[in-house]
Amino acid sequence: MFIQQLYTNCLAQGAYYIESNGEAAVIDPMRDVQQYIEVAASRGATIKYVFETHFHADFVSGHLDLAKRTGATIVYGPTGMATGFEMLSASDGQEFHVGNCKVRLIHTPGHTMESSCYLLVDEKGKEIALFTGDTLFIGDVGRPDLAQKVIAELTQEKLASHLYDSLRNKIFQLSDDIVIYPGHGAGSACGKKMSDETHDTLGHQKKTNYALNPALTRDEFIKELLTGLTQPPGYFPQNVLLNIKGYDDLEDIIERSVQRFNADAFQIAAEVEGVFVLDTRDADQFAAGFVPSSVNIGLNGSFAVWVGTIIPDVHQKILLIGEPGSEEEAIRRMARVGFDHCLGYLEGGFDVWKNAGKHVDHIERLTSEEYYQKSLEGNVKILDVRKESEYNTEHFIGAQNVPLDYISKRIAEVNSKEKTYVHCAAGYRSMIFISLLRKSGYSNLVDLAGGFKALKALNKLPLSEYQTQSTEL
Repeated sequence: MFIQQLYTNCLAQGAYYIESNGEAAVIDPMRDVQQYIEVAASRGATIKYVFETHFHADFVSGHLDLAKRTGATIVYGPTGMATGFEMLSASDGQEFHVGNCKVRLIHTPGHTMESSCYLLVDEKGKEIALFTGDTLFIGDVGRPDLAQKVIAELTQEKLASHLYDSLRNKIFQLSDDIVIYPGHGAGSACGKKMSDETHDTLGHQKKTNYALNPALTRDEFIKELLTGLTQPPGYFPQNVLLNIKGYDDLEDIIERSVQRFNADAFQIAAEVEGVFVLDTRDADQFAAGFVPSSVNIGLNGSFAVWVGTIIPDVHQKILLIGEPGSEEEAIRRMARVGFDHCLGYLEGGFDVWKNAGKHVDHIERLTSEEYYQKSLEGNVKILDVRKESEYNTEHFIGAQNVPLDYISKRIAEVNSKEKTYVHCAAGYRSMIFISLLRKSGYSNLVDLAGGFKALKALNKLPLSEYQTQSTEL
């Protein structure tokens, strides 16, 4: 028996490859399925099943492409959802043979109604591992407010109640030495406060995970689970529908998206109404010079998540500017969250635009020390664009909190005529924020390089009293 976790850091997502006696299964595959095919080929195995723990919201799964390339059967838990592809809706307790091992589906509604875990039983009949998807994380459980975005009558209270039963009646009854392999880790918006660890024993989770505390009543559990939830990213419901109805082949998307534009052609394409120009370079490169009206979301960060959070429609037409050679990676990572409509990219990157004599814009930036000297003059406006939970934990006295996550709803809180100094945690999000508002005509926003971390390190600016962070949402 062989188990391999294939973790995608930018989405904090864990997929799993399991194998026995030449047969394999993949659990919750990412859309770039070649990695699983290569693992199977290197080991001389055939992928027999694609097990899905639920209809994912935070990424487009690779179930269709993987089944198409391998002939594997797609399996979900009990569901009456009409999908746009062939799949097996399995029953609670149904078992599947993978070589000499068995995989038992355990229906665990709560995160969604079809949510299920997969229990791996080895060749000797011993229960070895539980692949929990978004039902149980390390240190947390899946949030119960996502499915209601797709099925209106499912309230978060109803789903939380279902999850209470699933944890106590199904998972809690299993052996303590079973290894828990979750669908996500810290950084995912699918839970409130997940651990950095990517696996653990069930016994340890029973001792440390608040959601598995046997003393919690149903009402206490529901209250605890719902406290601290925030509005999920806007692309989540759109990804659910793609996972249910189907989507285009990833390789076809990449092939049609790698269209190259010279500076003149790029300018014409960018001026078409409704086109979004996305610059994927690092924040310091972008600040020094960029194509007017382009928005910066750096590829060297949680790129896909922020694309999905900032751009409201997965059908948005996008033009790319990036470091030469990085374009296909950007296209692939956008497709992971359903953004399949990239029109192409500026061949040669920003330098080609600049060398062609085209107009160049830039963002004013200050170092932490420069900002401190400016603050001594008094009457300085500072804007903190971190999450509300981060702000509540610790912030600079007098700073206004307008989280980047909800800028589309809170843009009116930013004064377009007043010089304002903007920071996030380390400088990634503040540049997204400023470039997005610059596109909307805000020209008085100044970036504070290094963000909260650099400003705090000065030890010169007054801070609020530290509060323990109860949620990462």
